[in-house]
Amino acid sequence: MTIYRSVNPARLDDVVAEVRLADADGFVAACRTARAAQRGWAAVPAPVRGQVIGNLGRLVRANFETLARLVTREIGKPIAEARGEVQEIIDTCDFFLGEGRRLYGQTVPSEMSDKQLFTFRVPVGVAAIITAGNFPVAVPSWYLVPALLCGNAVVWKPAEYASASAAALAALVRRSGAPDGVFEVVDADGAATYEGLSGALDAGLVDKVGFTGSSEVGARIGELTGRHLQTPCLELGGKNPMVVTPDADLSLAVEGALFGGFGTAGQRCTSLGTAIVHESVYESFVDSLGKALSDAVIGDPSREDVLYGPLLADRFARRYEDYLGWIGPHHRVLGSGGRTGRITADNPRPGFAGDPAGGLFYHPVLVAGVRPDDELFRTETFGPIVGVMPYRELDEAIELANAPGYGLSSSIYTNDPRSAFAFRAGVSAGMVSVNNSTSGAEAHLPFGGNGRSGNGSRQSGIWVLDQFTRWQSMNWDYSGRLQKAQMDTQSITPDLDFRL
Repeated sequence: MTIYRSVNPARLDDVVAEVRLADADGFVAACRTARAAQRGWAAVPAPVRGQVIGNLGRLVRANFETLARLVTREIGKPIAEARGEVQEIIDTCDFFLGEGRRLYGQTVPSEMSDKQLFTFRVPVGVAAIITAGNFPVAVPSWYLVPALLCGNAVVWKPAEYASASAAALAALVRRSGAPDGVFEVVDADGAATYEGLSGALDAGLVDKVGFTGSSEVGARIGELTGRHLQTPCLELGGKNPMVVTPDADLSLAVEGALFGGFGTAGQRCTSLGTAIVHESVYESFVDSLGKALSDAVIGDPSREDVLYGPLLADRFARRYEDYLGWIGPHHRVLGSGGRTGRITADNPRPGFAGDPAGGLFYHPVLVAGVRPDDELFRTETFGPIVGVMPYRELDEAIELANAPGYGLSSSIYTNDPRSAFAFRAGVSAGMVSVNNSTSGAEAHLPFGGNGRSGNGSRQSGIWVLDQFTRWQSMNWDYSGRLQKAQMDTQSITPDLDFRL
């Protein structure tokens, strides 16, 4: 087995965890164990399964600060954001605890006498969940909690670079009362996971796949599950637009862009990609956001006052440097006095919090003058870089918002209700914010995207129940004779010759 070291990206000499990575056979074996345990778990009444979810919420609350600080140490997320992530688990548990008593079916009237029709939610079976590490505990809870509540067994493959956070969450799930085999965790790299998932699907061991990650890998997962006539739950990348209208509160829009574009160092699926700003306020917005970035504190993520800390891991830093190569001569760069790239002694940032040499810290980059044919406009950039472009008419802004082909999150800053509703109707995103940033989700609202951002599946709230249950209908005929639908139905005939 390969040993993987999870390293603190703010202090590269700090090894947070060492994990043994499983091969494809290990993934298949975990799915086989889950399959054996699933039927017994499904037989447990849903309100009782809900007790496990309630227990998990209480355990997370009891370990709140420890878990938040582990997230900060392992992936470099600022401590304030890490606390928000842990709170998201608690909120999710609070919501789904109640859903254990509300996995409702329906009693449906029949068209025949002495016959009743019913519908039921039944578990899907075994769910294989594959998650990214930028939200190492919150996003997994969006899958794990409803999947377990609905009576499924879960095989979870977390990101290797967030293995310690994953192990901590897994320990809390097991302590919450989930039976042996119902919840399995597999540490593996991408190649072994894909091969193992393929083998598990071929063997009939997996009934649902949930995946959070890049659009490219999501397409491969969709292709693989499609061969088995399955529809995965895909939560993918985004090139999330923010439109700023002439009547907007400009200072509020700048604040929203600062958080949406640079929180978590721009490493969210909902991070702001391009600000599309009306030409009448374009220069004011660019200058104000540029100044806000220059004044922002960047560095040690354990401090309460930092805007963002390091990038998640070395591979993300290398990829981010490729994005910086997309900046062209027609662009104007703001945010760090025109500096880009890694923050070092030779490429310093005034007011940096801590020692930049110890971690993967990068300058914030605001790119003004982005054009529709720029790669920087068309493609998701996972890092602290935001583009800005002007527009004249709202229809043009909506067209630009949709042009990259993603459809996850979007935002508009306006004080005109007509603009807000026109934007909502025209934008292709699955989520729309008015006078708020592109980032941020609540546990009882559907989360998900369209186009290159997903396949229309939704997480959170009651809507995710359709990912982890299947509808089953039943008809019960107690007439004592065979009644054939549509053939033996009683009918009442009108008098068609009647005239007023």
